[in-house]
Amino acid sequence: MYGFINTCLKSLVIDRFGEETWDKLRDQARVQDTFMTYEVYTDDITMQLVTEACKMLDLEQSVLLRQFGEYFFEFCKRSGYDHMLRTLGGNLFEFMENLDSLHSYLSLSYKEMNAPSFRVEKNNDGTLLLHYYSDRRGLCHIVPGIIGAVAKDFFNSTIKMEIVNQMMGKKEHIVFLITPVFLDKDFSKRSLLKKSQNPVQKNHWGTVRSLIHPEKDKTLRGFEPVYPDNLYIDLKTFCNAFPFHIVFDEELQVRQAGVTIQRFVPELQTRCGQLDQYFIIQNPKVTFNICSIRKFINSHFILRTKREIMPMAWKERPMLELRGQMIWMPLLHCMLYLASPLLRSLQELEEHCMHLSDIAPHDATRDLILLNQQRLAEMELSNQLERKKEELHHLSKHLEEERQKTENLLYAMLPKHVANQLKEGKKVEAGEFEECTILFSDVVTFTDICSECEPIQIVSMLNSMYLKFDRLTSVHNVYKVETIGDAYMVVGGVPILMSSHTERVANFALGMIIAAKEVTNPVTGCPIQIRVGLHSGPVLAGVVGEKMPRYCLFGDTVNTASRMESHGLPDKIHISPSVYHALRNKGYQMEERGEIEVKGKGRMQTYFLQRNLKVTESEIMGLLVHSTESVRKMTHSGRDCASQLPHYRPALKDTQRLQKGDSCPLVPMKYGDSPTESKPPAQFIEPQKSSITGKPRDSESYGSLYSEKSSLDELTQESTPNKTDNKKPSIDKRRKHVHTRFCVLF
Repeated sequence: MYGFINTCLKSLVIDRFGEETWDKLRDQARVQDTFMTYEVYTDDITMQLVTEACKMLDLEQSVLLRQFGEYFFEFCKRSGYDHMLRTLGGNLFEFMENLDSLHSYLSLSYKEMNAPSFRVEKNNDGTLLLHYYSDRRGLCHIVPGIIGAVAKDFFNSTIKMEIVNQMMGKKEHIVFLITPVFLDKDFSKRSLLKKSQNPVQKNHWGTVRSLIHPEKDKTLRGFEPVYPDNLYIDLKTFCNAFPFHIVFDEELQVRQAGVTIQRFVPELQTRCGQLDQYFIIQNPKVTFNICSIRKFINSHFILRTKREIMPMAWKERPMLELRGQMIWMPLLHCMLYLASPLLRSLQELEEHCMHLSDIAPHDATRDLILLNQQRLAEMELSNQLERKKEELHHLSKHLEEERQKTENLLYAMLPKHVANQLKEGKKVEAGEFEECTILFSDVVTFTDICSECEPIQIVSMLNSMYLKFDRLTSVHNVYKVETIGDAYMVVGGVPILMSSHTERVANFALGMIIAAKEVTNPVTGCPIQIRVGLHSGPVLAGVVGEKMPRYCLFGDTVNTASRMESHGLPDKIHISPSVYHALRNKGYQMEERGEIEVKGKGRMQTYFLQRNLKVTESEIMGLLVHSTESVRKMTHSGRDCASQLPHYRPALKDTQRLQKGDSCPLVPMKYGDSPTESKPPAQFIEPQKSSITGKPRDSESYGSLYSEKSSLDELTQESTPNKTDNKKPSIDKRRKHVHTRFCVLF
């Protein structure tokens, strides 16, 4: 079938059921997404689409094909065939009677078209019998949809079609009974009564006839032709005037033939051969006998020469096809076939070694060849445009995929709003965050591991560990600042402010301890050990550099967080007093370490974070909570969480998923100010004057960076994708130049 059939089926599914349904149907049928209009596709593609659509939509094939027939009629009208279809007949009978003529015309443009054949009969009770012949099986249910839509749209009538006979052979032969349906009988009665009560209207045409022909009272409908007593044309003139005609009797014996057809089929010169010995009927799909031909007398007949009877010199050429009309001559009991060569272009004319002079001057085939030559050129141009359009579509899709990869890579290095500003050529101004939580971690005895292992083993170990840590950043929505060797730095509350930044980083740290146990030390073969340190406080954040811009944090808070990590213990989460006070009374179990000497800070009271008593390890790791754990939580909801889950071991299935490389689905942990909820957006906090007066702090790290107001708006949109609150937070619009100096971290 041509591509427009499959395109019509695609449009039907999308219009009736939506784009997603078409995507599912296309995947299940394993066919392409788009189809070229003038390209021929196998019938298997169409039947696969129909079969899978019936399964998906839970419809019978007859129902779906009937809907397709109705939609196909509308599709043809939108494609510009409306006027052509309306001129086929003044009523439904004439329309169906000329369907074969329409298909014969379309075959000039669609050379590979294998159209069905139709024959219609009238019954005495006003019903019609429509005979449908086709090489394709299973598509007969399209016909009621098309004919019903034509009757309703063109002739303002409703019909009922049902199959009364079905014969299977080389060709499928279906007989439909078409019955008119009168929906409003009272309306018909009123119309008849109105006509009977209006004699002036009834005799209107009688009055007109009397004015035109007052003597004979005749109109053009009463015209009677006058025939001559003798035929004033000799045989030679007739055979030259109609060079492709053939006369044959009831036994299919050739009695007469035109001069040009004799040149192409020399055997016809003997006038004693059987017509079916030289030709086969291409259309309509009927048996080659006089009875079948008389049944389809109103159809266009296409005859094709048989290759085996052609002379040797002609066998290399394409076979000649004739298209014409059958006329029954009852007085002679013979059939006259007035035909013309079926040629679609000048190229086919040359392939048959013919010239325009071989066609009679009165024959419209000359004009059809020239006009169709131009149409074929337009079709080829249209086909090329469709192919280019499809190529551009694929290129655009591929380009979008590559752009997405590039953006994902960029967003992995910089915050999204910062990356977008840099792409637009804007400068990003530094912003001071009054409160955030910073985490540092490193691997215990990493120097010894490096000295005893191959570099590839170190890379493999760090990659395995960082992949697990990176996954946790998505679970708790914290920002990964950077990694230097075995050091891993994370911040919560930057670049998007969140009131739960301390809880997020704390849960992230607990997840790091769990994930590190799944990473093997290449020296000992045991799980690696890490140190983790946390501290909360203000920082200054901004972009540094142009060739490899980095989003960096500066301030004394960074120093203190680094000190918490360096002064920590293996497999322990070392936290500062600020973190301890932020997590106190929030369901976290913490242990006091006491006062220790911290380099550059003096004596500090520090603590160890042990566990979160309100959530399970599965939730911390972003895994689906095991059903037994959910039941246990619901059963013991009134008891102490620490007593009911003393060790917080995840389900065995979840642990196995972690060991397989974190291939399980990621489940973000829910917080009170989670971005998925409707909360006011976070904004950069501009440095206040009080922060730069007096003695400079370590957080005042580098020179001024600039940004436009739009950067704040972009950040607002990113931080609240589901925003429902119409109140916008106030934004300090004043631009400031912050003079800072770099701080020393170690």
